[in-house]
Amino acid sequence: MTNPFIIPSLANLNADLAQRHFPLARGEELQQTFAQLFSRHLGRLQSGKGFEARSLLVTGRSGSGKTAEISDMLNRFNESAVRMPDGKDARFASCVLEAKGSWKDLGRKTLHALGYPITNKTRKTQFEIWDLVVKQAKLQGVVGIYYDEAQHIMRGKSDAEVLSVLDAFKTLMKSHDWPLMLILSGVPELGGYVQREPQLDRLMTRIEFQEIDLSSAPGHPAQDYETLNEIVGSYAISAGLDVDASLPTGDFLHRLATAGAFRWGWSSTWSSMPWHLPLPGGKGWLNGRISWRLGVRKPE
Repeated sequence: MTNPFIIPSLANLNADLAQRHFPLARGEELQQTFAQLFSRHLGRLQSGKGFEARSLLVTGRSGSGKTAEISDMLNRFNESAVRMPDGKDARFASCVLEAKGSWKDLGRKTLHALGYPITNKTRKTQFEIWDLVVKQAKLQGVVGIYYDEAQHIMRGKSDAEVLSVLDAFKTLMKSHDWPLMLILSGVPELGGYVQREPQLDRLMTRIEFQEIDLSSAPGHPAQDYETLNEIVGSYAISAGLDVDASLPTGDFLHRLATAGAFRWGWSSTWSSMPWHLPLPGGKGWLNGRISWRLGVRKPE
């Protein structure tokens, strides 16, 4: 029996589009930097000697696509099943941070990310919580933890509270038993917080996600125009549709970037949205609607 509230073709299309990730040059830089840090980490584990983990600090304005880029990389890393000296497959855990809470909330969220049950009413000390995090990570083969929106847990806090959170990050990276790599991502203010703890700051490798740049010299369109055009085309191919030759003009692509505030994440979202629409008027209607939604022209 069919459900009148479900359009199967549209649901299937959205499921497919949601799994797609357009490769940008910054993704290659991110992966290469991560590979260098992890290779160092793996080598130190193989040596059996104590060491301090090195970590990544990824910043960019809201909507720049940090979460999508990092998550895609870590999914591929976890699927690659890198074998560690103890025979376990290496993997990364992920954790999204919120504005409310303290170091104890950070510890609880980290344990939850590791699949370990701990209640909000726990009376464990700071040392006990982070010791438990390290033990669980080692047992599970977790070599690192990705903290998304890391600035949230420090925003609006006193200097002492901020330093307590930063000290927790440092403790994980400097563990004698199982040093953990971290990926901290957030808006640019996150970099300022990290600098307050010099020992943590020196262990971080920084990557900043830039905005879309459409500054062009006469006769030489900016490279990002071509990238935007490829993104639009890739979503159209995924949806099984052709893009009318009159649609991807420089004016249209500039409006697409403007709609996304010149940030790759938001602009990619705008690129995929039209393909989610039903097609009561056929291909020409769809192309007109794409342009109309971005202010290029109204549908005929």
